[in-house]
Amino acid sequence: MPNSAVSIDGLWKYFRLYHEKNQYLKSTMLNGRRSRFDEFWALKDISFEIPEGSTFGIIGSNGSGKSTLLKCLAGILTPDKGSLQVNGRISALLELGAGFHPDLTGRENVFLNGAILGMTNKEIERNFDDIIEFAGLGQFIDTPVKNYSSGMVVRLGFAIATNVEPEILIIDEVLAVGDASFQQRCFEKIESFRKEGRTIILVSHGLSQITQLCSTAAWLERGDLRMVGSAYEVVSEYTGVSHEARPKVAAEDIGDRWGTGEADITSVQLLNKQAQIVDDFETNKPATIRISYSCPTPIKDAVFGIRITHLHGTVVWGSNTKRRGIVIPTITGTGHIDLEIEALPLLEGTYDLTVALSDMSEIHEYDHWERRIRFNVNQHGIFDEGITSIIPNWNLSKTQASQVRE
Repeated sequence: MPNSAVSIDGLWKYFRLYHEKNQYLKSTMLNGRRSRFDEFWALKDISFEIPEGSTFGIIGSNGSGKSTLLKCLAGILTPDKGSLQVNGRISALLELGAGFHPDLTGRENVFLNGAILGMTNKEIERNFDDIIEFAGLGQFIDTPVKNYSSGMVVRLGFAIATNVEPEILIIDEVLAVGDASFQQRCFEKIESFRKEGRTIILVSHGLSQITQLCSTAAWLERGDLRMVGSAYEVVSEYTGVSHEARPKVAAEDIGDRWGTGEADITSVQLLNKQAQIVDDFETNKPATIRISYSCPTPIKDAVFGIRITHLHGTVVWGSNTKRRGIVIPTITGTGHIDLEIEALPLLEGTYDLTVALSDMSEIHEYDHWERRIRFNVNQHGIFDEGITSIIPNWNLSKTQASQVRE
């Protein structure tokens, strides 16, 4: 069993919310300690552990306590109750440009911010070229930071934080800023950290990033810990509950259904090679999933998504048009979209299909049908085991075979 990089036990944190603000010294002296305030508990009895070498996501709505928890982990805030143990050198990127001085140049801020994060001058000098190359600020490095765009600031901050060589890296919403090229470099850096066995704690409203990067996740809501578990399961549960206040329609089949109702998924059909509606598929045979929709008013940049889950709960595959680089400029009226699979790589078993229609954020969902259809897959002439079918080529070298006989 892996050791814990972070161990949180019964953590509480509160802030004082004052009823009035003393703007002058005279009013402060007159009121003294009589200023009235309420106790606001931002975190309430939080307990969980983050294993070493894992990528752990934290999700929740605005004001749920995510940033407060990260600041406690980074040592910026002190818990009022409970215990918090962090094992390893930690680097936190919580706010854009935190620790930067606007009147200093980018070069000067690299040394200033690096020192704040615990790096020595020799370490900064050794990593300086890598930091500038990652941030892509070569020609602007001697320009005052106050003239930088927000994207330039976060690129520089991320480059410094990741070159501290931390054992634990905390990232708060940074990946939502920057162009596609920078985000790709961020993902590659995070992936290299994962391979090196470092621990990463990621907070993001981009739920696709959580499911893509994280193995486990925690869901906070109004200071309470609602759920800890598999990233897919936590995100799925969070997405469903976060839409409880929206119009909800009873599902016709297995799972729940929710959405804003601005567009509807009217039907989901499974089609074979002959375009016939079927309930069963065959391993390695063509399959088509047809999603029909109704959209009374035009919607731009719609995203269609699916997720296939084994009956036992294992997520087999999930994707959407956005992740595959398919742009859908506008949908209106009625129509359908087909997901065509040349050879279905599923072995025999029972699977559930989830479908969704959302905007580009993947958070604002027009219609989400959890486990809309349950279907079976049969395998004929294939005796493999597991969930997915891999078509291998076994090649035996004659030289090796003769050596074995000798």
